[in-house]
Amino acid sequence: MTTAELELATTSAATPSSSTTMKALVYHGPGKCAWEDKPRPAIQYPGDAIVRITTSTICGTDLHILKGDLPSVTDGRILGHEGIGVIEQVGSGVSEFHVGDKVIISCITACLRCDFCRKGMYSHCRHGGWILGNTLDGTQAGYVRIPQADGSLYHFPADGDEEAMVMLSDILPTGFECGVLNGQVKPGDAIAIVGAGPVGLAVLLTAQFYSPAAIFMIDLDDKRLAVAKKLGATTLINSTDGHAAHHVMELTEGAGVDVAIEAVGLPATFAICEAIVAAGGRIANVGVHGKPVELHMEKLWDRNISLTTGLVDTVTTPMLLKVVRSGKLQPSKLVTHRFAMNDIMKAYDTFGNAAKEDALKVVLTNGGTPSTR
Repeated sequence: MTTAELELATTSAATPSSSTTMKALVYHGPGKCAWEDKPRPAIQYPGDAIVRITTSTICGTDLHILKGDLPSVTDGRILGHEGIGVIEQVGSGVSEFHVGDKVIISCITACLRCDFCRKGMYSHCRHGGWILGNTLDGTQAGYVRIPQADGSLYHFPADGDEEAMVMLSDILPTGFECGVLNGQVKPGDAIAIVGAGPVGLAVLLTAQFYSPAAIFMIDLDDKRLAVAKKLGATTLINSTDGHAAHHVMELTEGAGVDVAIEAVGLPATFAICEAIVAAGGRIANVGVHGKPVELHMEKLWDRNISLTTGLVDTVTTPMLLKVVRSGKLQPSKLVTHRFAMNDIMKAYDTFGNAAKEDALKVVLTNGGTPSTR
């Protein structure tokens, strides 16, 4: 883009700080990341917005990245795909947002015009999709460039709570769309959620929109299972003994569950779903998988089951935003730890040792001390 084009693309900007750099969490290959100085992002295209991050968080997918499970993430990438912030600058093609607007950043970038976006498959947008913290610098930083801003940001409500609203960046729509909707949860269903981490708990919260008769929550961690019980799970199963599937089948008198939702991303947890799904049931995969899993067609070929996979499209975010604002959905209950953004390395240690630290969702606050709620 030429200087003249860049000037045309930038319609307005807040008074800039004298600094041209910012702190950011940078990936340097499997097992390696650093909190270091990076250049502040700038407008590159008319549809861009530059957002100053006020709140971010760490996702299980970030841990998969650090394990080397996603080769699309290369050395030098700023991590993070969730956040709340204030718009500092917008391009000339942005019509829905202005400098000073407080916004919720979607983990999925959507142009709203391509063939996939017109189908509601924003995750496969030809000009976006999941790029933040993946193929484009992300939100665990002072500032972030958001392409296709009109389709990738949401106005932050005046009465909003940042800790609740940041869950709309990813885990709430992910749990709802990839788990509940793909699994076609219906009133009276027996469902099992394998994995009581933040996304699994987001599945639990949103599955209750449809009044399932039974919700089995399966995990290795009794403390996470206790949280699940408080949030609405009806039956808890600790899978440490390796017999989770047996316990589910015993409790369902051999029938299995109508919907088995995988919310971890490991071969062992996927195998549990295969073993407990009822005839005519559905397996909905939510977890990020870095290794192959076995599909036991010798057992499933005559069971009339459906298997769904997918990346979140975030098409339900506006609806979920309304439900959160109403108070009927309270995702801030998933927050267990709070850190200043400058302490992000400590935050990753805490989140990466979730069982030891009793961690669910970790919130990062920029430019001030974290909340003590």
